[in-house]
Amino acid sequence: MAPKIKLYTNPLSPWSQRVHIALDELKLPYEQEIVDLTVPRTQDYLKLNPRGVIPTLIYDGEVITESAIIATFLADKSGATSSLLPVSTDEDGALLRARIAFFVDTYVSRVSPIFMKIQRCKSAEERSAVLSEFVDEAAKQLDPLLEDAAPFFGGSSNITLAEALTAPFLLRAYLFPNNGLLPTSLLSDLSEKAPKFDKWAKATMKHPSVSDGIWDEEKIVANIKKRMGK
Repeated sequence: MAPKIKLYTNPLSPWSQRVHIALDELKLPYEQEIVDLTVPRTQDYLKLNPRGVIPTLIYDGEVITESAIIATFLADKSGATSSLLPVSTDEDGALLRARIAFFVDTYVSRVSPIFMKIQRCKSAEERSAVLSEFVDEAAKQLDPLLEDAAPFFGGSSNITLAEALTAPFLLRAYLFPNNGLLPTSLLSDLSEKAPKFDKWAKATMKHPSVSDGIWDEEKIVANIKKRMGK
């Protein structure tokens, strides 16, 4: 019997998209409720998630919060049927889980924050310096971790939790130069200086569980332009 799943989400949120990718990849049916991020959270929502953030998942009556925790929970519940995350008791399963966790942590804590600084840049010179730092850090931190990507993390032929948890940020990094928000030189710099990362990122962004679903490029571009004052 399929579990009863409800996801509180917003299509503009990369954190919510992480969970959508996991749900779609696991082919789990679910109900969704859009949370308006432009107004204070309702008391009903705060009872579910006192932090007031999204996403929030209700799984057979149990409330689970925080996107990485939710996605990991869903993968674990699916067990051996999921390519997202190996079972820890499988041969090398625990090791691969550790490597996936380290990769995601490296991207989210070391690389992605650099890119997020772009929206606060006051000049073209400042922006150029941040972009160079982003490319250099991707080459230094991520390329070595993608040596065996084929095309996905750890030599997997299908996406893993490494892709599900980083794809929303990849989409935005490549979205900016493709929509006139940043110089297109960012794309050529990534291809030249971080080739393994670039190849892996492009394969990830093309995967149906990533490119379909709630991803709405037009709305996200409009939202980013508004935030950047463009």
